[in-house]
Amino acid sequence: MMRYPLLDTISDPTQLRKLDRRHLPQLADELRTFLVESVARTGGHLSSNLGTVELTIALHHVFDTPHDRLVWDVGHQTYAHKVLTGRRAGMARLRMQGGVSGFPKRSESPYDTFGVGHSSTSISAALGMALAAKTKGEARKVVAIIGDGAMSAGQAFEALNNAGVADADMLVILNDNDMSISPAVGALNRYLARLFSGSSFNAARKAGEKILDFSPSLREFAKRAEEHVKGMLTPGTLFEEMGFNYIGPIDGHDLESLIPTLHNLKNLKGPQFLHVITKKGQGYKLAEVDPVLYHGVSKFQPDVGIAGGSGGGKPSYTQVFGDWLCDMAAADSRLVGITPAMREGSGLLRFSESFPERYYDVGIAEQHAVTFAAGLACEGLRPVLAIYSTFLQRAYDQLLHDVALQNLPVVFALDRGGLVGADGPTHHGAFDLSYLSCIPNLLLMTPSDEDECRKMLTTAFGHDGPAAVRYPRGGGPGVAIDPQLVGLPVGKGEIRRRGRDVALLAFGSMLTPALAAAAELGATVANMRFVKPIDRELILSLAAEHSLLVSVEENAVIGGAGAEVARVLEEAGSLARLLRLGIPDRFIEHGDQTLLLADVGLDRAGIVHAVQACLSATADAGAAPAANPE
Repeated sequence: MMRYPLLDTISDPTQLRKLDRRHLPQLADELRTFLVESVARTGGHLSSNLGTVELTIALHHVFDTPHDRLVWDVGHQTYAHKVLTGRRAGMARLRMQGGVSGFPKRSESPYDTFGVGHSSTSISAALGMALAAKTKGEARKVVAIIGDGAMSAGQAFEALNNAGVADADMLVILNDNDMSISPAVGALNRYLARLFSGSSFNAARKAGEKILDFSPSLREFAKRAEEHVKGMLTPGTLFEEMGFNYIGPIDGHDLESLIPTLHNLKNLKGPQFLHVITKKGQGYKLAEVDPVLYHGVSKFQPDVGIAGGSGGGKPSYTQVFGDWLCDMAAADSRLVGITPAMREGSGLLRFSESFPERYYDVGIAEQHAVTFAAGLACEGLRPVLAIYSTFLQRAYDQLLHDVALQNLPVVFALDRGGLVGADGPTHHGAFDLSYLSCIPNLLLMTPSDEDECRKMLTTAFGHDGPAAVRYPRGGGPGVAIDPQLVGLPVGKGEIRRRGRDVALLAFGSMLTPALAAAAELGATVANMRFVKPIDRELILSLAAEHSLLVSVEENAVIGGAGAEVARVLEEAGSLARLLRLGIPDRFIEHGDQTLLLADVGLDRAGIVHAVQACLSATADAGAAPAANPE
């Protein structure tokens, strides 16, 4: 007997659309079981994907994909979409090097209409697609699927504001899996959803508008009456005011409600808004109970669930930050902690429980988070903003204009600096040293180990201006941590190994592979610590004593720490040769963190090879005979 009798027959949505509606609940059950078993083997995002199984089936059953466009927000919830669009076999290598991406990716499938990974982009992209279809005279439907968390971001409301007045044939689906508004999703709501989306209701409304055209005052009265009736029954006033026809809320796990409603909405023109209620972890009891724990998972046994950690291992950089935050908060009442919807991921859970009055989760609103921190700093507080490197990119203007320009004491704890692994190019923190080092007033540090991270955070907190501590995903080399709150001398690096001829200038996480490479090369190693202000004196002393300087950073080689080293040499008129190693000028795909670093030459072997190749090229150039003047 086949394990998945219905799912085994589906390799693309065309086959799905041929299924009788009565069989779709069985397909949903099989698909949910497959996702649990698949993600348990590979790791990945689980809770959000279990919550969108029925919605995904309904969308592909009703709409003519890929001709009709589905635009997913963030992309954490698209595993069912990938399975139903011919990538079921590829799920065995989900998020692995050369395997299926954990997010929609245009180069991977025509069904992935827009590449995502960051939140709140779907409505903007869908509006662009809808208006492009109109411009080209193409008849197609465009659907944006966005979560309630992503809806809190400013870009989503900017897009709604634009779409509501644009003559765009598009549907926005709010996948509400956490908000407490309008929890009722029973038979009455189902009836109302069908009523308000149905052809009879909307035809009557259009006919009424024509009849009442002769009397603007009467037409306005009728409109207000309609809005009043709908307002008593639905929570969609905001979206109605923005120009959308609001439908819902409806049960996002009820295919008998979803499919007729989507069919009705498919036949309506103009901007439509459907509000669906779903449950993260739906169908897998352990994930239903703790959807946060099962949001992003490593490999686990489905029948057992995620086992608790044994403890006693070396702490991650995130944990080092979380412990420091609590310790510093206890020592200084001015400290406040801020996160844009990443409490657990950024290590603020214990702080939020210990200091709730000084903890602020601002939602997915990075721009607001930075300017909010600036406002706190203006009033004498010391805000610490914990944020992933890749997400700070979204608040660059606020960082520059609202914080740095005013020289405000805001600490940026930048997690996930460098290559993060399985989440891939949307989440790699590959550019922060480049985009931060050019900003005046900013103190920028890169810890090489756990103890140094704690000391740098203390240094940043005591700095009378903006400061950033940038640390990688995962753990460090396992250095013992001094529990004291002591800082480091600003702008000073250190020599960690004495050698000759070659000096490796290591920034942050690259110290460990640099030390390993130096043992083979007989090279000097400097732990640079600071990108800004960079240790000018140390660089020039190394340049005077060595024939080759090599900067090593887990950051884009263009404009990063190595560029600062080059600037120092150039300004001093030094003739020392500089080799800059870092992430090459391309987007790095997803895969195992260690393998990715090796692929870009930022491990021991890669550093050794690059240095030896440079020395060999120099020797060959020196040994070349002089050009024949004839």
